[in-house]
Amino acid sequence: MTRLQPGTPLRVDLLSKTYDVGRTPLREALSRLEAERLVVAISNRGFTVAPVSRAELEDLTKARSVVEIPLLLEAMERGGSEWESAIVTAHYRLSRCKTILEDSSDLSVDAWMERHEAFHAALLSAAQSSWLMRFRATISDQLQRHYRFLAFAPALRAAAGETDGYEEAMAALHKAQSIGPHTDLMEAVLDRNAERARLLMDEHFGYPLEVYAVEEGEAAALAARKKGARTRTHKKSA
Repeated sequence: MTRLQPGTPLRVDLLSKTYDVGRTPLREALSRLEAERLVVAISNRGFTVAPVSRAELEDLTKARSVVEIPLLLEAMERGGSEWESAIVTAHYRLSRCKTILEDSSDLSVDAWMERHEAFHAALLSAAQSSWLMRFRATISDQLQRHYRFLAFAPALRAAAGETDGYEEAMAALHKAQSIGPHTDLMEAVLDRNAERARLLMDEHFGYPLEVYAVEEGEAAALAARKKGARTRTHKKSA
């Protein structure tokens, strides 16, 4: 189901034949997915894959920052040698993945997303706030839908003849997936540099929004807003 595009109708009869599962357990499963906001129930029309949007991604990004920054700071205070080793191992595994420019196959994208999630989970693994971890898991599930959509959106648009901005969108995706920013974040965390880690994490959270901005032709405006935000931050710290 993860390979179905947002908004795709989910026909119970077709799903039943495809997965060889009865209609009753399928409807129960879809109802549970609706409760988790992964599918949407439409009156008299059944279910569809939950849509994605820039507005929802912005909301999720804010929620992620509120939840993950405290978890990261707690992990940095409590983490020991095993935590550090887990981060280094997860970073190495992520570094072995190819970016979307190098390999745009489903398998490659799935591998990157899995190892990227594992890297961020390792960063937070020394934190002990169980409720924040639960909230983080819910937010992550929703973000994965958006990340996968963004990974394939430029190619799908190009295949439909909409080639404007394709190269810029792929470059933004490559930037979001490249190992460099993850290395910088890892080093700040292992150095217990809380302020730098916080700033890098916030910057990291914004990469998917940059991809959306390029997709919608608003990259210049977004860059100006980010520059202004950085200027205000420097003035406050000064």
